Amino acid sequence: MPASKSKKKRFIEAEDITRFSLIKSIALSPDEKRVAYTVQNVSDNKRKYYSRLHVADCHTGETRQYTFGEIADRDPVWSPDGRQIAFVSTRDEKTAIYVIPTGGGAERKVLEKDGSFAGLTWTPDGGELVFAFRQNDPREETDDEKKKKEPPLYRHITTLLYKFDGEGFLPQDKYHIWKVDVESGQDKQLTRGQYNDFCPDVSPDGRRIVYTSNRVSGDAINRSYFDLFLIPVNGGRPKKIPTPPGPALFPSFSPDGKKIAYHGHDRPDLPWGIINQHVWLVGTSGRPEARDLTPRFDRFAAELTISDLGGGLVLSRPFWSADGKRVYFIASDLGSSHLFYAPARGGLPTRVTQKKCHVSFCSMNGRGKKAAVLYSDVNNTTEIHLLPAVHHGDKKAEKIVRPDRRLLAGINQPKTREIWFKGHDGFELQGWLVTPPNFNRRRKYPAILEIHGGPQLQYGFTFFHEMKYLASHGYVVFYTNPRGGQGRGRTFVEAIYASWGEIDYMDCMSAADYLEKLPYVNKNRIGVTGGSYGGFMTNWMIGHTDRFRAAVTQRSVVNLVSKYGTGDVGVAFSRIFDGHPWEKPEIYKKHSPLTYAKNIKTPLLIIHSENDLRCNIGQAEELFTTLKVLKKKVEFVRFPGEPHGLSRGGRPDRRIARLEWILKWFDKYLK
Repeated sequence: MPASKSKKKRFIEAEDITRFSLIKSIALSPDEKRVAYTVQNVSDNKRKYYSRLHVADCHTGETRQYTFGEIADRDPVWSPDGRQIAFVSTRDEKTAIYVIPTGGGAERKVLEKDGSFAGLTWTPDGGELVFAFRQNDPREETDDEKKKKEPPLYRHITTLLYKFDGEGFLPQDKYHIWKVDVESGQDKQLTRGQYNDFCPDVSPDGRRIVYTSNRVSGDAINRSYFDLFLIPVNGGRPKKIPTPPGPALFPSFSPDGKKIAYHGHDRPDLPWGIINQHVWLVGTSGRPEARDLTPRFDRFAAELTISDLGGGLVLSRPFWSADGKRVYFIASDLGSSHLFYAPARGGLPTRVTQKKCHVSFCSMNGRGKKAAVLYSDVNNTTEIHLLPAVHHGDKKAEKIVRPDRRLLAGINQPKTREIWFKGHDGFELQGWLVTPPNFNRRRKYPAILEIHGGPQLQYGFTFFHEMKYLASHGYVVFYTNPRGGQGRGRTFVEAIYASWGEIDYMDCMSAADYLEKLPYVNKNRIGVTGGSYGGFMTNWMIGHTDRFRAAVTQRSVVNLVSKYGTGDVGVAFSRIFDGHPWEKPEIYKKHSPLTYAKNIKTPLLIIHSENDLRCNIGQAEELFTTLKVLKKKVEFVRFPGEPHGLSRGGRPDRRIARLEWILKWFDKYLK
């Protein structure tokens, strides 16, 4: 009989963001034989996300789903004996801590409270769970569901830190450290006051809890000031551990309980991202004194690789080896996010993962022989890999969980390749070029230049649905890392200090030059787009050049003065631009894209979310109004109810609509 024809592979579609099964959190078991994880899926009506708890056998790869239904599970943690998994779950709009037996059986609710849980961890005896919790503001008791969702009569604001993008208006209560008895459900608040207490960790002997807290007046402005505190596990007077001024985040006890590793730096006067954040070590009594474990490591110790499927600006607790001689962490480097370890005595770190990849999270369990990592690369969405926690550990990595393997096998993916090209001054710049499926070098394709947000983030070796979607519709897509971003050291980041729109603009134009010179690109049909800082740069570029045939600006910065006063972290611009707007009005005006809007000739689509608290919707309104009055080609698409991160975590149907609008605009002007 004739062999059957293989099924023709399809191209990537906008709706694929609703088809991917994305792993969102992982936890390696105490015996390193199993890994617990949550998988996020989208509801049939494309309006909600659900995530359920699974467990995989690290030897066989066999997976088992533990929870079911229209729920949102997150942050699993194994009990010390490996017999239970605790996790946080939201069900019917109520959030609670649950535990489930790993040998089989239904989950059991331990504690339900009206608020937000974070930093869930077990005590060493397995009897209690310690966590941070913030109570929601009290609501009027009513049986009317519609009335329950109505806003309050008014909001009385007394502090700058009253809203945060993705969370909305913050409640009056602060995060505090709590604990709960797993069997009885009896809970106890351990810290109090008008300060946020985060990131608890319990000492190996179960007697103390370390946590981080910002006790500096005016914490909305002084967001880089966090200190470490110790309290007895049953509560008591907090004891401050001496550390240098600056952030002290995600503390982790050493195996002997005498030292604490944490993420931090000692230059809180500088803008976020300028100084490299590293893993530091301090004795629980302040002796030995706090010190940077890797002072000569010119990289930022955090996961800073951008993707529309997750990642970017992720901090997690450092992990210790069982003998206390090594500390593990993730750092961003040349487009990759890698797992590293540093000697506890200090020195240069060693890289565990070597492949060009995106490690967005790691889980270790105290034995320190293996690490479970959340892994992706340019051709694969989130996967769980188990690897030896040694140099070149990924050479022996086992691919434990690959939920999208079959889906991706049926897709003709555009090819993504790393590119190094020269800036206007000869400086080497990094980028990624995506070519359409069934690419033909003899054709002339329209092209799109994409610019990342941050700016202290990086594009990298990760799966980026948007880039592949646009390429699948016949575009050559180029996304690059101009100066000002992360992954190449402090000097690279500092290049745009108080000078957005200068050398970074030249780097972006060098990327456009590179595109124009490609023999298969139609140099008269190149578009540009970006979001947040990438939206700033899109606005800036079309206000300074007519080379682009079309542009799409998203959740963008338009006016630095109004951004300062309306964004949830807008006051941080006083450090980014070396002063407040009333102190440096000429700087704020010079570096605002709105100043140059009168020069714009490029047809512009403005996309913005109405609940964006990072770059307020007023930014888009100012630009749209100005361009309309000037009779420019401009259209405005607003997404109700969505935050700044629409492209990464907005309602699925709105994420699809956003992609379709971008494609429609470029098709109109570039094809």
